[in-house]
Amino acid sequence: MIYKNIKINVDGHEETADLYTYILDNSIEMNPERKRPVIVICPGGGYTKTSDREAEPVAMQYLAKGYHAVILRYSVAPARYPVALLQLAETLAYLRKNAEEFHIDTEKIILLGFSAGAHLAASLGVFWKKDFIAETLHTDAEMMRPNGMILSYPVITSGEFAHKGSFECLLGEECNDEEKRKEQSLEYQVTEDTPPTFLWHTVTDDCVPVENSLLFLEALRRHRIPVEMHLYPAGGHGLSLANDETSYQDGGCIQPECQSWVELSCVWIKNLKK
Repeated sequence: MIYKNIKINVDGHEETADLYTYILDNSIEMNPERKRPVIVICPGGGYTKTSDREAEPVAMQYLAKGYHAVILRYSVAPARYPVALLQLAETLAYLRKNAEEFHIDTEKIILLGFSAGAHLAASLGVFWKKDFIAETLHTDAEMMRPNGMILSYPVITSGEFAHKGSFECLLGEECNDEEKRKEQSLEYQVTEDTPPTFLWHTVTDDCVPVENSLLFLEALRRHRIPVEMHLYPAGGHGLSLANDETSYQDGGCIQPECQSWVELSCVWIKNLKK
């Protein structure tokens, strides 16, 4: 295992993110030239924190399936857009630059976000070719390109079905600017360059309404982006793995019928075309 805590710094910004790597090292006994997909985990937390429940326990699941995993503890409020986006973009550039050391299949760098962390992941998915990102990071846009996205009960829209707190923390006073707020409403930002996407949500989510995923699904289909979506009939927000491992102390957030999403996402990754 290659375990590192890497500081992610962006020129012109004081904030620092922490990147934790869980890299499966190669062995002469088991295909020493193996390249594996890497899952880049962005925990949720409404842009006020990065949740422990959506971090290491999730990484362990993907490690057990034979994937590398990294966790990005990105900057949250009072940090404002685009700090976290730039940190995530820098993370992908770092992984590509160090792909040989980390045995990474550079055609399968997959973003995995939860709630507001899924908004961050999807933001890079739709914005990765924006000139300001490459110019700020002094690198080519292809270095920041995600090959796929797994979005778990994502914050997407700033409109009728918005999780308002996420946008208030992300934008601060600019949240009152209709144009700025709409820019962060990601159903309007999908292009033909958006990567293939795996979505899952519960119909009964009373915090981030399921319409967030449905609006993004519609936008992806309109632009002919490959997409797989799973809707579960029951369950609240923030389920994470939906099992004992990520339950609250009182037993909350256990939803057996939702636990299949990890296995389904692994099948999707395996079938993802390069």
